[in-house]
Parts: sequence; C-alpha cells; structure tokens
Amino acid sequence: MDRLSIDGAWLYAPRVHADPRGSFLEAFRAAELPHRLDVAQINCSVSRAGVLRGVHFADVPPGQAKYVMCVSGSVMDVVVDLRVGSPTFGRWEAVPLDDETRRAVLIAEGLGHAFMALSEQATVVYICSQPYNPGGEHGVHPLDPAIGIDWPSGLEPVLSDKDAKAPSLEEALAAGLLPDYQKCAEFYATLH
Repeated sequence: MDRLSIDGAWLYAPRVHADPRGSFLEAFRAAELPHRLDVAQINCSVSRAGVLRGVHFADVPPGQAKYVMCVSGSVMDVVVDLRVGSPTFGRWEAVPLDDETRRAVLIAEGLGHAFMALSEQATVVYICSQPYNPGGEHGVHPLDPAIGIDWPSGLEPVLSDKDAKAPSLEEALAAGLLPDYQKCAEFYATLH
C-alpha cells in the first residue's frame, strides 16, 4: 500500500490479471494492510452522477476506519484530515477510484471521507471497522470553502439533507465535534 499525503490514508493498486475471459484481482488482503482492520460492517452505495456523499467521520475511540472501492463506474474519493492538532489538519486529498484500475483507499479512524459519483452510475463498497453508530457519526459540509475541495466541474453536486445541513469545519471545531489528533494516535497504537 502506498501512503497518501495525509497520515493515516493509503492507496492500494492491485495487480489486475486480464485475459479474454475477463479479469481477476485481489481486492482486499488483510495481511497487506499497514495495521489491523477489524471487519464489522460492509456498506454498498449506489449513486448517480453528481451525488456527493460526505464528509463523514466518527468519534474516536472507537472511530470507523474504511477500506473503500468503486466496483462499478467511477468516483472522486476524498480524504480530509479533521484531526485537531494534526500537521495536516484541514488538508484534503482526492483519489480517482473506478472499475478499471480497481484501486482502493484505506482511511484511518478520525479522518473524514467523501466521494462524488462521476459516471452515470457508480457503486462504492466499503469495509468498515465498526458498525454504524448514529450517536457517534458526524459530518462536515463537503462544499465548505474553508476546506476547498476541488470537486469536478460540470457536475451539479447532489447532497442529502443531512450533508447539506452539516456544519462548516469552523463550526464543527467550535462545537467540539472533531477528533483529537493525539487521541487518534494513541488509538492507532492499539491496532498493531
């Protein structure tokens, strides 16, 4: 796995074995991960072009690590560092995920996650380290200019009511919703 510019985020680019019958790849191999990822839930999201989901994160501990793949179509997948005190706090990084390269992103607990569907329809599957916990799940507005994610032009963003009402990064910080970098680092140390 290759590290992304945000500590706690990695990119996996599998070897795709293709022949006249189609293709085969190892989409997930636990032994190749930089740390343990307990599998508690697998989510599948089907979105039409322009649908923007996120920026979502969970309280740490326990947080919710995610291993994200686009199994059909294409998306712009985004990791946002929401950990207060992190050297890269507020920074984001985008990775294209699609059904050709079959790349995946591993996102550690405490980081924010979002994606926008680029193809007519996109199916995203993500492995989660913890089950959905409504009381511990939060969001930051994906169009917050303070974060400044460079979403693709030519697509009108389609947000859920929940994501459209999410606080800005500044509001989430003032409300004490964001994860603490040091607490996240202490939690990561328990995963080896």
